Order: sequence, then C-alpha cells, then structure tokens
Amino acid sequence: MVSTILSFNLHLHPHRQNLLFSNPKPNYLLKKSSIYPTNLTRKSSPLHKKRYPDPSMTSSSNQSQLLSQFRDTEPDPTLINDDLKPTPPAHRTLSGVDMASLWVGLVVGVPSYYLAGSLVDLGMAWWQGIATVVAANVILLFPLVLTGHPGTKYGISFPVLARSSFGIRGAHIPTLLRALVGCGWYGIESWIGGEAILLLLPESVKASSLALPVNWLGTSPLAFGCFIVFWLLQLGTFWNGIEGIQQIEKYAAPVLSLLTLSLLMWSYVRAGGFGHMLSLSSKLSNSEFWALFFPSLTANISFWATLALNIPDFTRYAKSQNDQIIGQAGLPLFMGAFTFVGLAVTSSTKVIFGEVISSPIQLLGRIGGIWTKILAILGISLAIITTNVAANVVAPANALVNLSPSAFTFRRGALLTALLGIAFQPWRLLQSSESFVYTWLVGYSAFLGPIAGVILVDYYLIKGAELSVGDLYTMSPKGAYYYSGGFNVAAIGALVVGVLPVVPGFLNKLGMLKSVPQPFVLIYNNAWFISFFLAAFVYWLMIRLTAA
Repeated sequence: MVSTILSFNLHLHPHRQNLLFSNPKPNYLLKKSSIYPTNLTRKSSPLHKKRYPDPSMTSSSNQSQLLSQFRDTEPDPTLINDDLKPTPPAHRTLSGVDMASLWVGLVVGVPSYYLAGSLVDLGMAWWQGIATVVAANVILLFPLVLTGHPGTKYGISFPVLARSSFGIRGAHIPTLLRALVGCGWYGIESWIGGEAILLLLPESVKASSLALPVNWLGTSPLAFGCFIVFWLLQLGTFWNGIEGIQQIEKYAAPVLSLLTLSLLMWSYVRAGGFGHMLSLSSKLSNSEFWALFFPSLTANISFWATLALNIPDFTRYAKSQNDQIIGQAGLPLFMGAFTFVGLAVTSSTKVIFGEVISSPIQLLGRIGGIWTKILAILGISLAIITTNVAANVVAPANALVNLSPSAFTFRRGALLTALLGIAFQPWRLLQSSESFVYTWLVGYSAFLGPIAGVILVDYYLIKGAELSVGDLYTMSPKGAYYYSGGFNVAAIGALVVGVLPVVPGFLNKLGMLKSVPQPFVLIYNNAWFISFFLAAFVYWLMIRLTAA
C-alpha cells in the first residue's frame, strides 16, 4: 500500500542493471564465497542460528529467489558476514501479531511510565498528556512503516539499507550515530533495573555509608553496584541473538499486559476509582501550554525515533508488508493505553499514600510485603529487559558488525554496547524530568531526524523503492552505491545541514551558551521536525541539481 502511494521511479543509475532481476549464473552454487554458502548451519552466528539451513532442506524455488539477488557480483568480505546477509524469504516468519507483541514488550516499561508522568509533572492535564503521546506516535507511525518497507522487501538490516543512501562507507556515519543513542538508552534502562534491585535490599544496607552519594561518581556506591548487578544479569538475554530476542518478546507480552492490568486495578480499588486523576487540571495558561506542547511532542517522537531508523532490523523477518504494517499500527494504541495507566496509577497515589509517587519502582516498594515486592521487581525486570534488548542492543550491535564484519559478531557488538551504556552515566540523565525530556530526548532527535529524512527521500523519491541488493555488498567503483569513494557527499551534506540549526539551542540547553536568539530556541524545541524536513529537502535538491 505504501509503496503504491510512493511509487516514484526516478533512477539515478540508468547505466546499472538491477542485479535483482538479471539472469543467474549456472555455476554460482559452486563458489565458496557466495553470499548464500551451501552450508552455514553449524558455523552461523547467534543472529542467524538455524536461519540458513542446508540447501537440501530448502525448496529449489526458494534457493532461486535467494541467489537471484547476487548473480553478477561477488560480495566483498569487508561488507558481509552471517549477521549482515539478507534474510531468506523462507525464514521471514514474523506475523502481524508477532510484530505487535514486539511493540507491547517495548512500550510496557519504566521509561514510558516516566515519560507520561513527566508531562503532568511539567503542568499538563492528564488528557493533554495522553493526547500529546498519542499524537506523537501517530506521526511516528509513518516513518516507521516507510522505513520498515525495504527491510521486509529485501530482508536487509538498517546498516545495509543505509549503504544505499549514504554510500558503502558513508553508512557508518548514520549507523554509529544511531548506535550511540542506543548505548545511552541501554544505560538508562539498566540503571532503572538497578534501582529495582536496590529496593529489595535490607533497610540496614540502604542506611549504611555505602548509600551516601560520592561527588566524583555522581551517585552512591550502593546504587552503582546494583546497576552493575542488573547490567550483568542482562547479558544472557541477547546471547542467542535475534531469535532469542523474538522469543522473549513473544512470551513476555501477555505477562506484561497482565501485570499492567493488575497494577491498574489495584490503584482503582484502593483509590476508589479514577476520579482523582480525572480531576487533575492543567497548571498552564494557553500560551504556556503551546510553549510546552511542541517540545513535548518532539520528545515523544524522539522516544521511538530510534526504532523508526533501525526498524528494518526487525521487519526483515516479517512475512509480508501487510504483517509489518498491521503489527506497527498498534504503537499509538499501546502507547496511549500505557500512558493512561501511568497517569491513573500516579494520580491515585495521592489518595492512597497522601503524596504523589511518580516512580513505579518507589510505588512498588510501598505496596506490600516482601513477596509483593519480589513479584513486582520481577515484572519490572522483565519489562526493562524486553525493551532493552530489542530497542537498545540490536541497532548498536548491527552497526558495529557493519563497521567491521571480520572483527565483530552480534554478540561482540552487543557486549560493547553494554559497556558503552555504563560510560553514558545514566543516573545523570535521569536527574530530573527536564533533563530527561528536553536534554536527552530532544537533543538526540536532532541527529536521528535528518538521517530518517535522507533515507526516506532516497529510497522512495530517488530510487522508486527499488534497490540493487548485490551492489549493497560490493566495493566496486562501478557499484550503484559506491558514489564517491564509498561516500554519498549529498547525503552527508544534507545530514550536516539538518543538524546545524539545532546546535545553538542544544548548547543553550546544556548551559554552554548562556543565551541564544529566540528562533534558535524554537528550532531546538522542534528539533526532529526541522532537522527531518530540512535534510530531506536539501538532499532531494542536491540530487536533482547534480542529475540535471
């Protein structure tokens, strides 16, 4: 459906035949270096374990489909390994329900709960907070579905897709930027998990000297130690690669939904209904609301703008375009529902405990006895892990594999992602609602917006949703995506142009600039929108001018 609407067919490389539709060479299967070797079952990495069966177990028609993508070229070994190869059609097994389950596992988490509470904490009424979240995710649904299309069509991951627009070598720029954001989020989620462990410790330990903050560290040794413990516990979850992550998301979704419903019903019964939440009115004047709305909308878009870039890492396993579209269509609904839960439960704490408790971890610590705490902590841990491994491990790990296929496997990339998550010092990012929403979320959107703009314009408006898969894996100067020395200067230039106007506002938010002109403040507050459309237009214009 989407590809029909956007079926512009402006090819930049008319001199190159699309390798996807050329005639096969009869002796291709005899080449040991071919992109689909005749036996990868025993030596495949965790990402593709059991995903490339012996040809004797694969239908001849399916083999023909796979090999048709690489008929006239041999893949460069510096551009490919088992993790970067296209997913064969027979092994694209995710249904619409599976994709929806993925989003349930992603949405139901502590950061989503924090985000909802942050909007009310900053002065919005409950319905304004929910409306802002839903509006942001409806907008984000479009780039999610559009970027997911090539993943499903060609079975390629985000780093490989980025090669088509930024160049074979230039693709490292957007993928590493996305990877850095993922590392930061991995640290944030792990820190929240550490807080859950801290809650279970005896009061005597929490009252000891270890619980006192250390200036140079920025937190207490006890809190940091709990963070490291949870960090270590997560390592096993991504050891089996994408297949392990898929299984976690599939079985976690109903469990998380049940726990969320249980928490909502508990707050409803104890508070005597949702009357208190419904009575929460806005603390903002009309002008103050709109001044808050647009940066809040940007922050909410930024929340999942990370996945809007690397969603091909998941849609490459979808059965069809309908499945990936239907599965992703649930995002606004899921986010809206969970936002309602977060606001309802938070507002009920004023009636139940006499004070507003915005942190779900602190709330669970007040609910009941040790077994209630243990059950609650297990639920929070499951929610954190399902979000962390899918949203914050896959993209950085794949980016590192793309950077050096010979040096990195999915496991090694995931481990380095986890290590960098510590370096981000997440406890500082979560110091306040403002630092979380308007420094972290809005700040990184300035980098993700232009990347999405360039990739979507290139794929739909320039290439007409048609890619030469073989050329995505070749370093030949004659390759369609080699551009200039492996870099697409137009894409990189558009990315820089999209980011630059946001820089003054970002530096002002960090305190590095005491004041900036008001237009730069407005640009920063709408960072994702401005950087997205500016980079998209500049890229389209540069390509049109150079092609004329």
